[in-house]
Amino acid sequence: MFAVPLGDDAELRPLEPWRAGEFLAHLDRGREYIGRYVGLTDVVTDLASSRAFLRSYAEKAAADTGRIYGIWLGGHLVGGVLFRTMDLVNGTAEAGCWLEPAAVGRGLVTRACRVIIDWAVEERSIHRIEWRVSSTNAASIAVARRLGMSRDGVLRESYLYRGQRQDIEVWSVLAPQWRAARPAPNL
Repeated sequence: MFAVPLGDDAELRPLEPWRAGEFLAHLDRGREYIGRYVGLTDVVTDLASSRAFLRSYAEKAAADTGRIYGIWLGGHLVGGVLFRTMDLVNGTAEAGCWLEPAAVGRGLVTRACRVIIDWAVEERSIHRIEWRVSSTNAASIAVARRLGMSRDGVLRESYLYRGQRQDIEVWSVLAPQWRAARPAPNL
């Protein structure tokens, strides 16, 4: 298995179905916090649904239509990043994230997203990475900004979440922009 160091005793690893118990325990720790904006906590409620969710991403990975990774801090799963969708024919992908409260404010999501976006752009030839976020989710919007994404627009009241209509902001970065913003390697 591989792990990508994120600094500060954190690492990024694939989040696979055999980790369903650990994934469920992580979501239980952050259920209220994560669930404010992310429907993941409504979908993963017990061990069977946790396993099914992770299995669906294993199937997406096999079909090359999505990926999911966990963020571990000090050996504990504290969050994750994913490509909710990947369309290799059109060169597009939608990235997303979640984090439990104990790990907030450390830059882990931004660093993890940089790793997966680099991979998508350089290894999978993805041209456009999208980030869709509720207009009220300031933390996630801040991540999009730190990643150098541009706000493309707002889909007004386009998403029904827990009985409330949400405005969804669409942010994106294109492969040429991503490459141009990357720091030069130290030689």
